Amino acid sequence: MRYTTDEGGRLNNFAIEPKVYQAQPWTPQQKVRAALLVLGGLLLVAGLVAIAVGVS
Repeated sequence: MRYTTDEGGRLNNFAIEPKVYQAQPWTPQQKVRAALLVLGGLLLVAGLVAIAVGVS
């Protein structure tokens, strides 16, 4: 672990930083999965709103 010591003898720890990388473009399969996830989320929210309206 990386650390420094100041004049008073106190230690200052530094977090380990993750490696930086450039994002790759999505594959067609990833695009389909993302679209299905969004569609599922919209259907879930619409269903919950319909239940809330029906109950009230």
